[in-house]
Amino acid sequence: MHDMNTNIIPKPYSITQEEGVLKTAGKTFFSDYPVPEFLKDILLKEGYKFSESTHTETNIKITTLISNEKSEINGFNLENDESYILSVSSKEIKITSPSSRGAFYGFVSLTQLLMGNQDEIPCVTICDKPEYSWRGFLLDTCRHFFTTDFIKKILDQCAFHKMNVFHWHLTDDQGWRLPVDGYPLLTEKGSVRQAHTMPASTEGTYEGFADMKMYYSHEEIREIVKYAEERKITIVPEVEFPGHSSALLEAYPEYGCTGGPYKVENRWGIFPDVLCLGKDKIFDLFDDILSTVEKLFPGKYIHIGGDECLSERWENCPDCQRRMKELNLDNASQLQSWATNKMLGIVQKHNRIPIGWDEVLENNEKFPAGEDLIVQSWRGFEGGEEAVRTNHKVIMSPQTHCYLNLKNKTSYEEPGRLGTITLEKAYSFVPFTDEMSQDKRRLILGGECTFWSEYITASRITEYLMFPRFCAMAECFWLPENKKSFGEFVTSLDSHLERLSKMDVTFYRGDYNENMSS
Repeated sequence: MHDMNTNIIPKPYSITQEEGVLKTAGKTFFSDYPVPEFLKDILLKEGYKFSESTHTETNIKITTLISNEKSEINGFNLENDESYILSVSSKEIKITSPSSRGAFYGFVSLTQLLMGNQDEIPCVTICDKPEYSWRGFLLDTCRHFFTTDFIKKILDQCAFHKMNVFHWHLTDDQGWRLPVDGYPLLTEKGSVRQAHTMPASTEGTYEGFADMKMYYSHEEIREIVKYAEERKITIVPEVEFPGHSSALLEAYPEYGCTGGPYKVENRWGIFPDVLCLGKDKIFDLFDDILSTVEKLFPGKYIHIGGDECLSERWENCPDCQRRMKELNLDNASQLQSWATNKMLGIVQKHNRIPIGWDEVLENNEKFPAGEDLIVQSWRGFEGGEEAVRTNHKVIMSPQTHCYLNLKNKTSYEEPGRLGTITLEKAYSFVPFTDEMSQDKRRLILGGECTFWSEYITASRITEYLMFPRFCAMAECFWLPENKKSFGEFVTSLDSHLERLSKMDVTFYRGDYNENMSS
């Protein structure tokens, strides 16, 4: 048996190397099913050829069988829409799946096999399925504005690593990036961050993109949505409510408690000016905002934020105090749980499923969130534990493991950073804990790694921090815990990083066996 490269990331559920090889040198591929264009482009750059014709002896046929009927092949159940079997013999290639999504991932694995070997690939049988249905990546385009070309590059990498969710952070204190019908000032004013007047060395400030109007047009958003759909990726737009609202208030100060003055923030942090929950018109505004979101984003989900919202303005606002009295609330913080429930109704009116950060479960004694709210746990694992106890579905994104903007090595210093996540620590992530009973773990949809862009001045820095920890996260979201091996993963990285280089991805090369406690 040939000792050949079968290192695929994320590692398949099972891979069996058979006797023999499929010789690819000088041959042309013919597929009876459309090869995903972006994967075909990768292989064309590698020198592989494709033909529309079956009438040549030098063709290698790729047969794809898609059947909605659940089936079992060689003891492997094709019961998951994203499952597939990839069989390579000395004469042909066969991909079997219950759906086009699984077939797509079969082509991804085939592409990695072809990129990892020259002139021939091993005969293998790969039986593969994801452990988790939610395999996500968040990109913060508010603190640092990323071009559509860069977003497409990241979507390529999501698809190449079998990630199926792109969480698009579109509004925050430092910029509003989403044009909304009927509210032109949200982008005319809310997308523009003023240059700060403090010394350039002042920690926590950022000159990047100052005094520039930065947002994504409806046409650009539709283009990115289509690009993602072609890669089997759902985009989840996030519109913050009721905190992180400085950019909205700069555009429309009448939605704040004090009336201003407000500004699009050019610093990082948590700010006291939030939306006034004593004004009914705030919900009319978000109804209109979500009408635009519904029109632009066909996916099932809308993220409403809900994190890091201070209540001090509500404590001194006559409108908010009147609201508290009407609702018989004990403290101003309880206003958020009441308003969150109002927002959930608006999201559902627009035929979407709501998601919120784990703070949405706080101060909700009088207004508990409905079970249809999905909770994203970011401050640790505790938010997820509390969410499953109250029967909420959960996306796990603890900053201890999933924040790719954090340092990847102890000696890599940068001011204002929160900590270190080595490659090994990222790979140790499991989206459930011992505190969760077995019957509650079914509520864990999966995980999401995030990239918050406060300290980013160039896209290449983003890639450098993301990779290869992004690869580790992808494997954590794909495999059950008993199938993972950090040692095998590191071995696979050698060839996988060569693939990333060919795709013009910048990545960190370091000691991948660093101590997890660093």
